[in-house]
Amino acid sequence: MLLMRQDRLANWWGHVCALFGALFGILATVPVLFYNNPFSYVFSSSLPLLSFSFRLDQLSAFFLLVISLIALLASVYGLGYSRQFYKKYNLGTLGFFYNLFIAGMMMVVSSHHALFFLIVWEIMSLASYFLVIYEHREKVHLKAGALYIVMTHVGTAFITLAFLLLYNATGSFDFGLIKASAATISPAIQAWVFILAFLGFGMKAGIVPLHVWLPSAHPAAPTHVSALMSGVMIKTGIYMLIRICLDFFPHAPLWWGVVILSFGAISSLLGVLYALTEHDVKKLLAYHSIENIGIILLGLGSSLVFMAVDKPSLAILGLVAALFHTLNHAIFKALLFFGAGSVIMQMKTRNMEEYGGLIKYMPQTALFFLIGAMAISALPPLNGFFSEWATFQALFLGIRELAMPVRWVFIVSAGLLACTGGLAAACFVKVFGIIFLARPRSVQVKQAQESTWFLKLPMATLALLTAVLGFFAGFVVSVLWRVATSINIASATISYSFLNPSFGKFSLADGFASVSMPLIFISLLMAVLVVFFLVRWFTRARKVIIARTWDCGTNLGPRMEMTATGFSRSLLRMLKVLALPTKILRQELKDNSKYAVKKYSVVLGVKDVYTTYFYQPLGVVFNKVSEYVKHIQSGNVNVYVFYIFIVLIVLLFLAV
Repeated sequence: MLLMRQDRLANWWGHVCALFGALFGILATVPVLFYNNPFSYVFSSSLPLLSFSFRLDQLSAFFLLVISLIALLASVYGLGYSRQFYKKYNLGTLGFFYNLFIAGMMMVVSSHHALFFLIVWEIMSLASYFLVIYEHREKVHLKAGALYIVMTHVGTAFITLAFLLLYNATGSFDFGLIKASAATISPAIQAWVFILAFLGFGMKAGIVPLHVWLPSAHPAAPTHVSALMSGVMIKTGIYMLIRICLDFFPHAPLWWGVVILSFGAISSLLGVLYALTEHDVKKLLAYHSIENIGIILLGLGSSLVFMAVDKPSLAILGLVAALFHTLNHAIFKALLFFGAGSVIMQMKTRNMEEYGGLIKYMPQTALFFLIGAMAISALPPLNGFFSEWATFQALFLGIRELAMPVRWVFIVSAGLLACTGGLAAACFVKVFGIIFLARPRSVQVKQAQESTWFLKLPMATLALLTAVLGFFAGFVVSVLWRVATSINIASATISYSFLNPSFGKFSLADGFASVSMPLIFISLLMAVLVVFFLVRWFTRARKVIIARTWDCGTNLGPRMEMTATGFSRSLLRMLKVLALPTKILRQELKDNSKYAVKKYSVVLGVKDVYTTYFYQPLGVVFNKVSEYVKHIQSGNVNVYVFYIFIVLIVLLFLAV
């Protein structure tokens, strides 16, 4: 009984403290976003390397708002979700690293000094690692955590090299001084800074092919932590790419934008393809994060291209699309993870093939999950539709305005984004149907109960936000327009006249495109009402007879239902050049027999190209090099002194 009370107290303290911290973060962004009142704090010391500074400008405030909003709702969700860990794991450990993780993300987007940024970046990474391995009795979680910590530190090494190059070129770690001196940096150093930053921050964002840690690490963490990692943590990489590419170097060369655009198109398509193959619901959602990071990169890449060709108004459009999808993805991805976590709490498994018919037992969770599925599928009138529409317009304008061969990059990107949207919709038709519709596929389904209010309240809030942000898209765009122009990539007059946002409406100059969310909402509502009354009118004379479904003489059961694997198999066969589907035939022998087969089973999947052909061979090379290098560890002190002497001689020559 005492242990139970301690667990409850630790659960409440851990998540309530995070809740108030997130609420403070939201309030801190209001004067910056809406009244353009940046906040700065500088700590100076006699040693320059110990100095650091915070600055909350409009770009930082936007990302801080996204982090704080999801953290607030995740903390409420965690109060109910973490009850399953009572008497199993230490709730104090969860609360400590959970608060440290949120604080780390907040400091990352508000840091204004490179060394301090690296410190808080490491705090965020280490805290998230311990949250990934929180359920440490599961070996698969320890393996996921090991992969995550290795990849994140490889990324940190690239980021550190990028900041050292900037320090060598400018003599300062302060972001403001780096930005002021950026024009004096040689093009070669700028190129290396971009490459290193793209690799380092791209690894955190989960850009293909740097994504291999993400599908295993995000599902391993507790669900409300998964929502934070997938919804907002990976956006810290996007934040720094924007900061470096558009804020530090507003006159970046054309190839920077082409690189980001190309990797965005590839990530969006391959992310949704890998998601289609999954029957682990949390892993599927993690792959969709890769897809949506790709969509964000399409907007950011197009913005960089437009800046390079001196089209600032179009650059604003691309950046607004990227920022809007950053906000939208955080909201509907957190909603989907919360819904998945509620189901997993009842089913005790993440395998969708063991679900089915849960809409009868968890109707409210099913409704919230459906809204999230519609939003991530970019269906109107929800928020995901609008940000993807803006991304499409940026790509279409690039096709119209740019010359060859850059135009072809925009053409291919628009085509891949269209394919991504269709496949995402198909994927969530599969997910919702397999989880909530048809007949139960296991005994646990009939024992499932609706979630508690601690779980339903955050889901209801996020579901409402998907509709509100869609309906008031014009107002959101006007706020994001101010954020974009604060980076000084275009003048306020040009930007506003081109975007022309109004209440619920977003139109581009010269009548190129226009969309009105209230009009779409009213049209859809009218269509539903018309169809409803027509059906009622034509079926008014019919009698409804409830009887047993004809089953060809056999009982209907789960074996007759469509499986998640079967649903997506036909799509994967059509795209086998990209997805590389695999089939493994397994057989189970009867007891005490070497030849008599008891059962055959077929396992369908997709080959992970990057792990198979890049990371595994790379691991083999590192192991062989390590085996060779370890021979220098002879145990002789004289040999070690000789090594130190050689290193000192080399350093002296380099210093001359």
